[in-house]
Amino acid sequence: MARGDDKPTPRRAIPSVSAAAAAAGDAGRAASFGQLSMAQETGLDLLTELRFMELALEQARFALENLEVPVGCVIVEDEKVIASGSNCTSATRNATRHAEMEAIDTLLEEWQKIGLSQSEVAEKFSRCDLYVTCEPCIMCATALSILGVGKVFYGCANDKFGGCGSVLSLHESASEKLSRGDLQAKSFKCTGGLMSEEAVALFRNFYEQGNPNAPKPHRPVQMLQSTE
Repeated sequence: MARGDDKPTPRRAIPSVSAAAAAAGDAGRAASFGQLSMAQETGLDLLTELRFMELALEQARFALENLEVPVGCVIVEDEKVIASGSNCTSATRNATRHAEMEAIDTLLEEWQKIGLSQSEVAEKFSRCDLYVTCEPCIMCATALSILGVGKVFYGCANDKFGGCGSVLSLHESASEKLSRGDLQAKSFKCTGGLMSEEAVALFRNFYEQGNPNAPKPHRPVQMLQSTE
């Protein structure tokens, strides 16, 4: 069931991935808004949310240690972590293996093994909260909308590919999709800026050390000059 009546969480300026790249070597550049202020705005149990985001950051640190883009994710049901994931696009040579997709696929495999029906899976996802260190990209936000996840909490903004407010607002636009007959679309609550300084710092470390797995630049093609 769509949650189109949920009011969007007020958004304030959140440090972004691009800011981390531009600020490599400038430790004082990025700053997140106050966590206490955010908790007052959203009615969150701040200590609980910080605890789960710290677990997502652990996944992001694992990705960084393995020379992957440092994004980590945990999925929580009834205040228990039931799945986790970290970015592994380089290791798998698959650009879709984002942290969110890794965690989601882990759950889908587990629930398939125990024989949950499609409706039972949908009900389970609706009770889940997802914590990810960087705003979900458009691909991941679309998947979260189709699955009907309950809430999403993210750290820094994804100003190039973000699907939860930076580029598109897929978490808010489900009611429009439903009006067009797209019954798969669901809105979900989304809160950004949770431990964003820590998330940006990991990106800064990644950009400073460089990415040895990045494609090597191609040599310029030399055009043959006609002798005629």
